[in-house]
Amino acid sequence: MADDSGSKRGVIAAIIVAAGRSTRMGGEIDKLFLPIAGRPIVAHTWRRFDAAPSIDEIVVVVREGRQDEFIKLAAKYRFRKPYRLVAGGQERQDSVWNGLEKLSPETEIVAIQDAARPCTSEALIEATIIAARETGAAVAAQAVSDTIKASDDGKFIARHLDRSRLWAVQTPQTFRVEVIRRALARVREKNLQVTDDTAACEQIGQPVRLVVGEGLNPKVTRPEDVGFVRMLLRGGAGGERSRRGG
Repeated sequence: MADDSGSKRGVIAAIIVAAGRSTRMGGEIDKLFLPIAGRPIVAHTWRRFDAAPSIDEIVVVVREGRQDEFIKLAAKYRFRKPYRLVAGGQERQDSVWNGLEKLSPETEIVAIQDAARPCTSEALIEATIIAARETGAAVAAQAVSDTIKASDDGKFIARHLDRSRLWAVQTPQTFRVEVIRRALARVREKNLQVTDDTAACEQIGQPVRLVVGEGLNPKVTRPEDVGFVRMLLRGGAGGERSRRGG
């Protein structure tokens, strides 16, 4: 691959993690195929990365036995970029690992995305790629604006937390490939569970750059999220610009 200057660069890939079981949606709903604003949630997410200028190829991690549904989805919405499907693992970190194993050998940067986060802007994707190339790891994030309290029992407030130091991390979480492979290998070696990919970086002392999007980038997790995301998608929402934190 060549960049705008004509110099060669490695492949930039996306891994879309679509192997979850939607347990917090309740019932038998597969949230990824829930139609919102004219197409399934996962199709909105896939389209964002299919349209992102820097992304060369896409790996979609799916639940075993559902590959045919995603092949049909790609054909229906005419996604243009090369893609591969791979079966997910027991935990999210296992699914990401399986996705990493499916990347082209020439891959330099990988952006890892929740399939249920359909409003991510192309600008935010590009900004995390730039930051990851510079520092090795980057994550889309928003400063916490609510007052935050900690509770030990889920019933009563135990302590106040300083929100000026708190950030809500989202996706994409973007890395130099050798960084995230080394971080997840350490997690697997220690038999740890991590809630996101940046947490794995803590195991190898890898700094992670915060990238602040100027639009909304919610994830569909519970039924009450659907109406809000529908409103954003119908309005063409998504951050138009992004900035990197310190």
